[in-house]
Amino acid sequence: MNSEIFLDNSSTTKPYDEVIDLMGYISKEVYGNPSSLHRKGIEAEREVKKSRQIISDSLRVNLNEIYFTSGGTESNNLAIMGYLYGNQRKGKHIITTSVEHPSVMEVYEYLKSTGYTVDYLNVDSNGMVNLDELKSKITNETALISIILVNNEVGAIQPINEIIKIKDSINKNTVIHVDAVQAFGKIDIFPKSAGIDMMSMSSHKIHGPKGVGALYVNKSIKLNSMILGGGQESLLRSGTENVPGICGFGKAAEITFSKLKENYKLVEALKNTLVKELNNNIEDYRIISPDESIPYILNIAFGGIKSEVLLHHLEEKNIYISTGSACSSRKKIHSRVLKAMGIPPKYIDGAIRISFSSYNTEEQIITTVNSLKEILPRIRKTSAQRSCK
Repeated sequence: MNSEIFLDNSSTTKPYDEVIDLMGYISKEVYGNPSSLHRKGIEAEREVKKSRQIISDSLRVNLNEIYFTSGGTESNNLAIMGYLYGNQRKGKHIITTSVEHPSVMEVYEYLKSTGYTVDYLNVDSNGMVNLDELKSKITNETALISIILVNNEVGAIQPINEIIKIKDSINKNTVIHVDAVQAFGKIDIFPKSAGIDMMSMSSHKIHGPKGVGALYVNKSIKLNSMILGGGQESLLRSGTENVPGICGFGKAAEITFSKLKENYKLVEALKNTLVKELNNNIEDYRIISPDESIPYILNIAFGGIKSEVLLHHLEEKNIYISTGSACSSRKKIHSRVLKAMGIPPKYIDGAIRISFSSYNTEEQIITTVNSLKEILPRIRKTSAQRSCK
């Protein structure tokens, strides 16, 4: 069997060995409840604080502005609903984009049913929001704007600094939430200096464990708790802390941020190699990701095929890619993001997402393109024969 080639790193990443080792140690030795007052509890609390410090330092924010959650989805839900429910006099108008992750889109759809007015900003063919439209939508009643910083399907990077400037010029009281799940650990983000009020992050996107995330909340922002109980996480998020997971998240962040620029250059080179090899070897394809997208994500569409069919052919060769967002891939619908970008159905049907990590190599990329060169004509021939029957 061929060695594994994992190119679905936007859905999850392979944990660092150091993360696995630390989590094993914490589970075995530091098993106390962080809320307990005895030594074992204090040891666990100390480890949680250490991870909170690592993440707050990476963002240049205060220690007490980081709250641990079960992942990016909970962080997004907590930020949006926690703010709106805790600040109901701030207004009943909210804004987001047409290309958000389901954990934002579905929350906004729910809020519409409870009396909020929602505006979804359009995007251009590069997946970028229309800033003039944003300017026209903000009013005195706009309580919250939620924006995905790096799109999880195509890698488009939204101009968050310009968005915040526009917001401040019209309504400084409007709060900005940023979904940074695909950006955290890949590019520098300093939310406090940027004017971001709340920001969501996830552990398993940066080689940490699944089931752990974090939410940055500026100390000036009031949130309602969405989970009631023992009052953990400074009364915001009740429930006994997942100490091994939090420590694994901290270790993953420590390693990732120590080589942030090194990893970026490595992945950028891999993406460039993939584009070059595609140009030299593959016919009838289209790169959907914009030129200025983050190099970690490359969305490619092939004419004359179904992406699910291609995915399984590659899987037989131990090559793992995605047809889009892992959180919506089980729903038998076309990509909402690609539709919003105006991509023709012919290419939406054949769109795949290749997402890189520092574990990938140039050899793996060349092997993948060679496999595509072999597989695509076979799939297209079969599809053509079926259409003729």
